[in-house]
Amino acid sequence: MASIRRTLSPAYHDRSYPNGAGPFSVSSPSHKLNSNSKYSSPFPAFVKLSVGLRRFVAGVFVRRYTKKGQWRRALCRCLLFFLLGFLLGMFPFGHVDDVHTQDFWIEIKRPHVNAQIDSENRVVKGNEKFDVGQVRLNVDKKPRMNERIDLAPRKPLIVATPTYNRGLQAYFLNRLGQVLRLVPPPILWIVVEMNSASMETAEILRKTGVMYRHLVCTKNSSSVKDRGVHQRNTALEHIEHHKLDGIVYFGDDDNIYSLELFETLRDISRFGTWPVAMLAQSKNKAILEGPICNGSQVIGWHTNEKSKRLRRFHVDMSGFAFNSTILWDPKRWRRPTSHPIRQLDTVKEGFQETTFMQQLVEDESQMEGSPPGCSKIMNWHLHLEARNHNYPTGWWLQKNLDAIFPTK
Repeated sequence: MASIRRTLSPAYHDRSYPNGAGPFSVSSPSHKLNSNSKYSSPFPAFVKLSVGLRRFVAGVFVRRYTKKGQWRRALCRCLLFFLLGFLLGMFPFGHVDDVHTQDFWIEIKRPHVNAQIDSENRVVKGNEKFDVGQVRLNVDKKPRMNERIDLAPRKPLIVATPTYNRGLQAYFLNRLGQVLRLVPPPILWIVVEMNSASMETAEILRKTGVMYRHLVCTKNSSSVKDRGVHQRNTALEHIEHHKLDGIVYFGDDDNIYSLELFETLRDISRFGTWPVAMLAQSKNKAILEGPICNGSQVIGWHTNEKSKRLRRFHVDMSGFAFNSTILWDPKRWRRPTSHPIRQLDTVKEGFQETTFMQQLVEDESQMEGSPPGCSKIMNWHLHLEARNHNYPTGWWLQKNLDAIFPTK
């Protein structure tokens, strides 16, 4: 029995008797270390503090108290939470640097309008200097309230183009299509052909990337003059039937246009007009037709041809544009009649423009000079196409051509 008692570990006695004392307790150095409070821990003060704090917290949070001490423990709990919240609110959890204006930079591409670059590689505009590609953001100053941000949507443009089969048709359509592609949307290109829609024209329209509508005029035409009139009337019928809202412009495919022209079209309210430079077919000279303006007010007309001086308005077909709602909303513009507005094929050549304009406006007071002053030429009518040449069907070669210089 003595040998068995010697082999028992102190842990065994600790599990049987929590205090380590009993009939089978054995004196050992480890047992003395655990039982002696003087040497039980190298930090006796810390142990006592932790035990006391644990008892205090347990007394506060554990709901084991009598009715006599209930209000005291509730008061202690409220004071404890208040103290913890106050300390957490006052304790700094991070470091915040002072905000300086020179620490904030943003990259902004400013428009180069009336601006120059000085020797220090800075953009100078008036009395202000800005670093190239950068603008200082001053957080001490309030944003300027007088700066205007224009968020109004753009007016849709409706460009009606009559076209027909001829040698330079593909060249003219591609050239006009590339110009319209550069115009900011929304823009609708209405292309009208006679009798049937050709596959070649449809392929050109698809490749331009411009929103378009390919129409066909089925009315018989006996002359070149009647063809263009009927094609434009087909476009007008389409706009009126679908009540398209925008600025209508007759853009022939053989004219030359600048992008500035299409930018000014969106400024038109009812009817706008401008001068057009033309090359006379009979004589090798340039002529000018269009309005004479005092600001935006039309006060007269340019004309060089004596045969057309009897016209009421001297303007080319590509020298005016109008609001499409005039076609299908007569009450808005107080039109005296509700008859459809169309071009007339019963008048002499050169008078289609003035008879059509007389259906849209009464006089020059209802017109707007575009741009103000009418001092810019924004499109040209040169008559440079080759005549009596048909449009090659598909541009396909019927057979292979013999090589004069064979490749190596």
